[in-house]
Amino acid sequence: MSEKDTSEDSMAITLGLLAAVEREESVTQRSLAGELGIALGLANAYLKRAAHKGWIKVQQVPPNRYAYYVTPQGFAEKARLTAEYLSSSLTFFRRAKDQIGEALEGFAAADRRKVVLIGVSELAEIAALCQLQIDVELVGIVDPKSHKDTFAGLPVVRRLEDLPAAESYLITDVRQSQEAYDTMVARYGADRVKAPMLLHIRLAAAGSLPESGQ
Repeated sequence: MSEKDTSEDSMAITLGLLAAVEREESVTQRSLAGELGIALGLANAYLKRAAHKGWIKVQQVPPNRYAYYVTPQGFAEKARLTAEYLSSSLTFFRRAKDQIGEALEGFAAADRRKVVLIGVSELAEIAALCQLQIDVELVGIVDPKSHKDTFAGLPVVRRLEDLPAAESYLITDVRQSQEAYDTMVARYGADRVKAPMLLHIRLAAAGSLPESGQ
């Protein structure tokens, strides 16, 4: 196994660990090992490393059990690892294409075909490619931090209001994906917002209503 392969494996395990702890505080070393497909001893080693780095906090809860919490440093590390892993993984394109294609097909099946992408990134480029084979229309990309006017053949704007009306929203932001997802769900509801699984986003329940009541 090459040094690059080992580094990518380590990133994937650490990212999966942080996502699992974020999703479920009562995760056990055994369940974590099973979810990540690694040995129990290795799961324990990665948990200890994450705690030592300050990415997770460990709290003992009787009887003889532990609860794990992701710290602010852990959330920052998860965001950094997500961006780095997506850029370097040899399987990134294939996985992203499958997951983005599935999301766009879901929008088409629900007859919500006008889609806005949230975030300028490699994922937005892949979405533009997937659009060629799926009956949806990508209206444009919203990215407040981008200085581009176009990307992957699509207009880039800083505010949603600067694009024509849309029916669905796909998260393609790889650095602040959770924040982008939460903001869009609060505004439009979970049924109209999707994100590729590889972003490791904590998803809202389907059918949840936007806070505005729209």
